[in-house]
Parts: sequence; C-alpha cells; structure tokens
Amino acid sequence: MLTKKQKNLLLFINKKLRGSGVSPSYEEMKDSLNLKSKSGIHRLISALEERGFIKRLAHKARALEVIKLPETASANDIYNSFSPSVIKGGLDENTNSSEGPEVPVLGKIAAGTPVEAIQNEVSRVPLPNNLEKNGSYFGLKVQGDSMIEAGINEGDTVIIKKTETAENGKIVVALIDDHEAMLKRIRKKGKTVALESANRNYETKIFGPDRVKVQGILVSLYRNFS
Repeated sequence: MLTKKQKNLLLFINKKLRGSGVSPSYEEMKDSLNLKSKSGIHRLISALEERGFIKRLAHKARALEVIKLPETASANDIYNSFSPSVIKGGLDENTNSSEGPEVPVLGKIAAGTPVEAIQNEVSRVPLPNNLEKNGSYFGLKVQGDSMIEAGINEGDTVIIKKTETAENGKIVVALIDDHEAMLKRIRKKGKTVALESANRNYETKIFGPDRVKVQGILVSLYRNFS
C-alpha cells in the first residue's frame, strides 16, 4: 500500500517517462509534490524502489524506470501502461536504412478527428531493432494531439504490428465503417467498443462491434528532435 505522496510521485514519474522518455529531475519531482527540499524526494524514491514500483538504472545519473503502477490507479491517472519505444531522431537525413528490414509508411493516421482509411505507401523507414523480424509491420504519421498523454505526439511516425485482434487497453489502429482510421486505445464491453483518447479534451467514442475493425497494435514510434 502506497502513501498518497508515494503514489503521486510514481504517477508523475510515469507521466514524464511516457511523454518524453526521460526521467524527471529531482527539482521537478519536488515541485510536483510542493515539497520544500529534495531530501523528501530521496526518501520517497527509496520507498518506491523497496516496494518494487521503480528501479534506478545503473550508470545513469538519476535515471528511473517504472516497473509497475498501483492497482488503485485509474486510467485517467496513467493513460495507461503503454510506454512507447521511442527511437529519437531516427528518421533524420543521416539514417542509413539499407542495413536491415524496412517498414512501409502508409500515409497519416488521426490522433484526433478521423481521417480517411490507410492510404498507399508514401515512404519507408527502418524496422526498429527491438522488434521481432518475423512479424508484419507498417508505419503511419501521427496527425493530431489526442494521444499526447500516452507519449504519442503529432508528427511522430508510429510502428504498427498487423493484427485483427487486440486486448483491452491496447493502442490500436481502428478502422471505422471500412473507410475511416484512427489511433486510439480500445476497450470492449458487452456489445460495444470504446475508442479512448489520451487527452482529456477529447471524448471517448462508442461503436457497435460490427463498425470497428482492428488493423494493428502500436509497438514503437520514431520521433525527430530539432
């Protein structure tokens, strides 16, 4: 059982890691909890580590990894457990994509208002090294901001593993009525399918099961930094 401060710190660390892939500084953690000194943060981190919620990464100053989240945390607290595997700057002009398999990029995908269904190939990107080479993948350019609190920003190139099924809570490419595609978190309950955004400014969309077809699940993404 975590204290309120321990839980809030854990969720803050998780949110920062999801958004940027970088652990927050002790100063940022102190400010997030309105503490007067960093010594309190040191104690909270030690307590979270002892309880198996986080791990300090060796050979990296102040780098943290979230191992698990409290069972009492809501979907709104964590926008859930997806942690994008971000390849930073992976698509710049110096990328040599001829050294391994490539993934076709099939146009844009809406993280916001739906766009037309997946288009024809417009470019190719290297298959991230951490993915199984025996799968079938494609890429899509993210348009919109409805998934930003899951660490997915406009302009990112998401890597999708082709599949027609997905577990509840997975971020998927969903095809609506066979002509509109969107990137959302899927949740099925009874005879309805909910497609959730990871941005409180967007409403959850509810559909009948015959209107939604899963095209694939999100497994990685490329992000360029200027």
